[in-house]
Amino acid sequence: MSRIVLLAIVFLTACSEPEKTISPQGTSATQFLSESGTDGYKRVVSQRTFEFPADHGSHDDYQNEWWYFTGNLETPEERHFGFELTFFRFGLDPTPTPRKSEWGTSQAWMGHFTVTDTEGGKFIAVERFSRQALGLAGSQTDPFKIWLEDWLASGDGQKIFPLNLNASSDRIGLDLTVDTKKPPVSHGNEGVDQKGPEIGNASHYYSLTKLNATGTLRVDETSFDVTGSAWMDREWGTSSLSKDIAGWDWFGLQLSDEREIMYYRLRTDDGQSSPYSGGSVVLPDGERIGLSVNDVLLEPLEYWTSPETGATYPLSWQISIPREKIELIVQPYLHEQELNLTVRYWEGAVRVTGTQAEETLTGNGYAEFTGY
Repeated sequence: MSRIVLLAIVFLTACSEPEKTISPQGTSATQFLSESGTDGYKRVVSQRTFEFPADHGSHDDYQNEWWYFTGNLETPEERHFGFELTFFRFGLDPTPTPRKSEWGTSQAWMGHFTVTDTEGGKFIAVERFSRQALGLAGSQTDPFKIWLEDWLASGDGQKIFPLNLNASSDRIGLDLTVDTKKPPVSHGNEGVDQKGPEIGNASHYYSLTKLNATGTLRVDETSFDVTGSAWMDREWGTSSLSKDIAGWDWFGLQLSDEREIMYYRLRTDDGQSSPYSGGSVVLPDGERIGLSVNDVLLEPLEYWTSPETGATYPLSWQISIPREKIELIVQPYLHEQELNLTVRYWEGAVRVTGTQAEETLTGNGYAEFTGY
C-alpha cells in the first residue's frame, strides 16, 4: 500500500464520521497492493493447506486481507438486484509499540457495501472505516464473526455456515442468510496464487463459489424479500503486485450447468496480459481445473465512460476457454456500477450467455475492473 493511502486510512479511522458515500479522487486499487511499507510482514512463499474454521479468520502477520461477498438476487416477481459486501483489513505496523490508550491499534479496517437495483436503474455504494480497537472492528472464529461496527458476517459457533450477512446505511440495507453448496476451492498452486516473479509476490486465495442466499434487501424506504446465489472470495498476503501492473480484470461467474469460473487478468503498463494471470473452473462436484493465461481468451466488446470520474471501462466481454469448449458473453446489468470511493474501481453484477460444447449456457456473476 502506498504511504499516501496509509496516511488516508489512519486519518479516516481517527475521524468521527464512519461512513462515506463520495470521494472525488478515488485512489487506484493497485496502490493498496504496492511494495511500500511492507517490511516486517510475513510473505506468501510456501504452499498452504487451508484449515477451517481458522483460515476464515484474520491473519494479522500479513499486511492486507479481505473477505468479499457478492451475489445476484431476485424477488418473487423476478425483480433483479446485485450486492457487494466487503471487509478489508490493513496492517499499520508489524511490530507495534505497546500503548496505554485503548484506542491504540495496529490494524485498520475498511468496508464497502453496494446494491444494484436493475429495474430502478440505481447503483448505491457506501464505505466505512474503523480501527481494530474497543470492539469497533475485527474477526473471531468462535463464534465466527467478521465485523466493522454494525456491518457483519456471522456464523453459529465455529461453523461459518449458515452465515448471516448484515449491513445497513441510510439508503440501502441487507439481511441475508447464505449456505454453501460446494466446499472451498483453492486457487493457484497448492494454496499459493503467484502474482509475479518476485519472491513473496503472491497471496493465499480461496473461494466459496456457490452459496444459496435468502433474506431481505432494502433500497431507500422499500424492503424486498429476495433469494438467489452468492459468492465468497478470501485472500491475504503482503505486497502481491509487481511494479509494472496497471490493474486487473476479474470475473466470478456462476453458470447454469453448475460450473463456476473465476478468472483474473493482470494488466501490465503496456496493456498486455501478465503471464501470472490465472483462475479456476469449478466443476459441479466441486473439483477444480486450473486456468493459466494461455487457457483464456478475453476480448472487450463494449466500453463505458463514467460521467463522474471520466474513467473508461470495458464492460462487455467475450470469454473463450477453448480446452473446455466454453464460449461466453458477459454483460453488465447496469453500466453505472463504479465505486467512486476512497478506492475507485468498477465492480458490479453481470449476466452471462454462451455455450459449453455447443450446449446453451446462461448465468450470473460479478466482475471487477481496476486501473482504468
